[in-house]
Amino acid sequence: MAIPVSGEEPIDETPETPVVTVMRINSAIGPITVREIKNGIERSVDMGAEAFVIELNTPGGNMESTWDIIQVILASNVPIIIYVYPHGGRAASAGVYIGYAAHILVMAPQTNIGSAHPVSMGAPMDSTMLEKVTNDAVAKIKTLGQKRGRNVEWAEEAVRQSVSVTEFEALEMNVIDYVADDLDDLLEQIHGETVDMITGEYILNTEGAEKVPLNVGFANQILEILSDPNVAYVLMTIGLLGLYFEFSNPGAILPGVIGGIALILALFSFQALPINFAGVLLILLAMVLFLLEVKITSHGILGGGGVISLFLGSLMLVNDAEWPYKSISLSVIIPVVIVFTLFFFLAAWLSIRAHKRKVETGQAGIVGEIGVAKSVISPDGGSVFIHGEYWKAISEVQIELNTKIKVVDVKGMELKVEKL
Repeated sequence: MAIPVSGEEPIDETPETPVVTVMRINSAIGPITVREIKNGIERSVDMGAEAFVIELNTPGGNMESTWDIIQVILASNVPIIIYVYPHGGRAASAGVYIGYAAHILVMAPQTNIGSAHPVSMGAPMDSTMLEKVTNDAVAKIKTLGQKRGRNVEWAEEAVRQSVSVTEFEALEMNVIDYVADDLDDLLEQIHGETVDMITGEYILNTEGAEKVPLNVGFANQILEILSDPNVAYVLMTIGLLGLYFEFSNPGAILPGVIGGIALILALFSFQALPINFAGVLLILLAMVLFLLEVKITSHGILGGGGVISLFLGSLMLVNDAEWPYKSISLSVIIPVVIVFTLFFFLAAWLSIRAHKRKVETGQAGIVGEIGVAKSVISPDGGSVFIHGEYWKAISEVQIELNTKIKVVDVKGMELKVEKL
């Protein structure tokens, strides 16, 4: 794509068949989305694309990531077309801001746009702070609307009152530029459209354009998966269990390796998520209480505290106020809490049972065992046969040959026995 630069003759690098790049975003907006759009713009510029079409279907997302995307779009050297797609899709909350920043905003039939009221980020905000955040969001979207010639009054209502409209309502109200049934219809309608680029006006040539899909790439797909709070939560629990097994059985190696990798991946995931550190501390406290339950007999008090701490920490781990469209599902939290609880209470029960079990090895282990006198046993001595071994034995009362005896004490290598 050749973009005219003021004071210079345009260089015609347009291929015989124009190229339009296409990327699909079908999730909440987050840091990975910023990376995907940046990569898409760079690849589009390298290919000389006439336009970069983003098929958008989102419930909203992280506002900091939304501001980053808006800055990238405004600085783009290739026209950005936001296409709310597929049929039945939506551009809500963050999607409205991104759509208003685009050079051209198009919607498919049976889609909607709106509900852009900001939610509180981090800790709950009082009315004054929330009003400041709302006013800031209104100023941003009004600026975008004025730049792209879109309905500023409706944009303010979308932010302040969370209004939402259908595709034809949006077209009639000058919220969007076109309604298109599919990508071919979109490219046909925008052909010859003049867009305002950072280097000046540019006329789109999209008639019969070759559509080149831009895959997000394997690395971004992995990052997208890891940025899911449910995945991060499961990785964290696997990591904690793996390290527990390794510390409990030094030298096992495999649990430590798996646990270490899972924990590192979980920490990476947490970097892309608004983590509530009170939730992290509660989960760590739960691990400590579970370990103490194994070591200390508390009749379930420590373990019960661990269960409560783990459950509350899991609920608080991802800050829903800042990330309202991605949170840890109860269908994931409850099974994990149940598994952790059963595992550690089983470990505590086995530990208690081991402590109560009779000693079966060494000299102390022979007390209470039954044997046979192999000679007359008196206070002066004799011999007995126990567990396949001959032992020297004494008895306060004389015991006859071949009489069953029971061991009552051990003194060095000599047993004190009595008649059974």
